[in-house]
Amino acid sequence: MTLPPVSPLGRRVIGPVARAGERTDRPRVSFEFFPPKTEQMEENLWAAIKRLAPLDPAFVSVTYGAGGSTRERTHRTVKRILEETSLKPAAHLTCVGASREEVDEVIREYWDTGVRHIVSLRGDPPPGEGGIGGVYVPRADGYANATELTSAIKGVAPFEVLVGVYPEKHPESPSLDHDIDVLKAKVDAGATLGISQFFFDIDAFLRYVDKVRAAGITIPIVPGVMPVTNFKGLVKMSAACQTTVPGWLANLFDGLDEDNETRRLIACSVAAEMCAKLQEQGFSDFHFYTLNRADLVYAICRVLGVREAAPAPSEAAA
Repeated sequence: MTLPPVSPLGRRVIGPVARAGERTDRPRVSFEFFPPKTEQMEENLWAAIKRLAPLDPAFVSVTYGAGGSTRERTHRTVKRILEETSLKPAAHLTCVGASREEVDEVIREYWDTGVRHIVSLRGDPPPGEGGIGGVYVPRADGYANATELTSAIKGVAPFEVLVGVYPEKHPESPSLDHDIDVLKAKVDAGATLGISQFFFDIDAFLRYVDKVRAAGITIPIVPGVMPVTNFKGLVKMSAACQTTVPGWLANLFDGLDEDNETRRLIACSVAAEMCAKLQEQGFSDFHFYTLNRADLVYAICRVLGVREAAPAPSEAAA
């Protein structure tokens, strides 16, 4: 029998998650939710918000469906967050399927409601025109892209404008260099922060950020993290946005179609390790695509050192 090699005296062999547990700095986190379609989905959303709100996120974003299809539900969700919580909502806004006047009206309504952060996105075509991955055709009387939309938002009021970035290139972009030129134009138009599409190739993300910095772009780039439990759904989503799904990830989920609990455990492990590795590369902000579920995201935040604030002595004694 061959015994494993003995570590040299004093050597500590621990992984990125264990090292994350030893850190004393607290990263900033933000969460993405989508507006609910049904009463049950409404309950699920607010259960997730109540679970994650005590982690004091920098902001929470609320999505806007393809072609602006969830406009009213997005507005309703954002308004309720403002009225019933202390969270800062960052409302998604797209320019698909609407005139400039209609979009400007939405922007003014957000400001009047108390929203101070907007996620500026071109958006996907509506379902009747191909939906996600379909061919985008701008309206003649509308904003053509996220750069024009960002400029319009800043023209209405001094919002913090967040924009999407694509570590593996936007599906419609001819090259990564072109993507970075587009990002620079968004920054020149007033964008203040970039949130990345979800990814699993950390090296690709780091190379992208290096190229962004080499281009003289200095706004924060926040990695977007999606804990994956439904691998088949992930493959479909990734195909639409051309995000690489590595073979090792497929191997981890292989044969688990009917084993939801094991899939959840693997999803948490993969996402926590990815975030811990990014922490070691100097990233201190993380944006989580929650899919309106709190359990995995809460656990990952715990790994990263993000915890609920301890109650004040008077509250604890009550």
